[in-house]
Amino acid sequence: MDEPRANFLDVSRSVLGRPWVDRLDAAGLRMATAIGQRTELSDILARIVAGRGVDLDSAERYLQPTVRELMPDPSTLAGMDALAERLAKAITDHEPVALFGDYDVDGACSCALMARFLGHFGITPQIHIPDRVFEGYGPNTAAIDKLVDGGATLLITLDCGTTSDGPIAHARERGLDVLVIDHHLSDAELPPATALVNPNRPDDISGLGYLCAAGVTFMVLVATNRLLRQLGRSSLPDLMGMIDLVALATVCDVVPLTGLNRAFVARGLEVARTGSNRGIGALALAARLSGPLNPYHLGYLIGPRINAGGRIGDAALGTRLLTLDDEQQALIIAAQLNELNSERQRIEVEAVEEAVRAAEAEIGAGEGPPVLVLASANWHPGVVGLIAARVRERFERPVFAIALAPDGGGTGSGRSMPGVDLGTVVIEAVESGLIAKGGGHAMAAGVTLRPGQLGPFRAHVNDRLAGAVGAARAASALAIDAAMTARAATPEFVREIERAGPFGSGSPQPVFVFPSHKARFAEVVGGAGHVKVSLTSGDGARLKAIAFRAATTALGDVLLSAGNDTALHLAGTLSIDHWQGREEVQLRLADAAYPQGL
Repeated sequence: MDEPRANFLDVSRSVLGRPWVDRLDAAGLRMATAIGQRTELSDILARIVAGRGVDLDSAERYLQPTVRELMPDPSTLAGMDALAERLAKAITDHEPVALFGDYDVDGACSCALMARFLGHFGITPQIHIPDRVFEGYGPNTAAIDKLVDGGATLLITLDCGTTSDGPIAHARERGLDVLVIDHHLSDAELPPATALVNPNRPDDISGLGYLCAAGVTFMVLVATNRLLRQLGRSSLPDLMGMIDLVALATVCDVVPLTGLNRAFVARGLEVARTGSNRGIGALALAARLSGPLNPYHLGYLIGPRINAGGRIGDAALGTRLLTLDDEQQALIIAAQLNELNSERQRIEVEAVEEAVRAAEAEIGAGEGPPVLVLASANWHPGVVGLIAARVRERFERPVFAIALAPDGGGTGSGRSMPGVDLGTVVIEAVESGLIAKGGGHAMAAGVTLRPGQLGPFRAHVNDRLAGAVGAARAASALAIDAAMTARAATPEFVREIERAGPFGSGSPQPVFVFPSHKARFAEVVGGAGHVKVSLTSGDGARLKAIAFRAATTALGDVLLSAGNDTALHLAGTLSIDHWQGREEVQLRLADAAYPQGL
């Protein structure tokens, strides 16, 4: 049995209160050596690959993931054959189709995939994206009636529908066939849909529960293309040309970048970089992106702009943008989303400040509750997920943020941490009548509460999740991949480690420590309180660094108060900053520690 891992650089408690440990235990170090010997990878790249749980036989395929090799037969998904058959029939008969999607990036990408697929066959579907405030998540009877009155005979729900028993029953009563394509956790009974594909339905044994809805949608389109080919159709859509939408949704929905998802993102980024999707290209221009698109761009710059429409504006803007082929129209909508995103950022900053104060009051001088359930009548329902995410980062525990209605009810979102399943406890709360509505997956969930349900719901999640949160927080050490110096942080080095990407949820970006470097010229930049600093090594080499949203944290305090001669161990991830044709490496700081004895 391997001995416990020692603290990296003897850091048992960083400025953020975490121990630092080597990502690799003794067995992992042996695996890294074996991988390096067989594949001739550099020592650092072999360590990074082994640190993501890759074994010797899988290393080469891990570095070159392909959709062809990693995608199973779509028919392994429960309900797939029936759903593909009904969709193929609608295409063959040229039926009027309606799409009902979620208002986030995954929903927008799923709808855009299906709309582009149907458009190839000359079918222009009605598309309905619900208003987050007035309609809420998932199908509703009023919207369904509108789609029926518009002539639809087939309704396809995307990134929603698994728990919408009543609205789907209503759709069937109105004469609609209903196809559900989703990935959210389901309750005990499935809705009365014509067919339902969801790798997280109770009877599905595909092992694909890690896919986002766009990933599931892509598999539906693969199955449908295959069936249409068998029926004699020769002109079929180029699905690989639309895989950039799957990559965007996969990154933004923060599903694990393992297995097929890695191939989706790797190949999707290649397609996205060609600019073939006018909407993604227009958003890249609006966000003033430079350099090749990467997962960070998708998750932190393009995704939030798509989400801004669903949060505080027209929820359908994102889907509309991603289906456009007209460059001028795409630029116009991207500019609208960019403005909405700026407004969203302003609203978010004010709300997060209030939420942090509420969290500090609830935690007090002690450990506080394992789950923070915060509520306010001042919060816009469109930013509650962002509030929850920011507070979760700050206090290292799951958080629900709920926008209260005048009657005392409310709508909210929860954000979790690895090892703590929010979706399951929310489904339990719905089934036991503690809340009116809810659903989600392990890392994120949404809830709707009636008056008087806030207290019981708070008690429920804290009771059910106390053990899991305690275990997750105890294991929250910062895992370090290697130590290095500022001089070694070159663009060539970053490109080498990116061979082990794409990085994201489930496949974390490598974390490097810069021991005993001096942090100089620290300053607060941007409205969100980022801290910018210059690192200097003992040999005089310099490296730009930034700590996002750190100005009011312990990390920000240390950076801003450090003198020019103060030595610190500094940990973070590396990226290449492209500016006016130049490449410069930047460190995104995650933590810092004082060298032992200082």
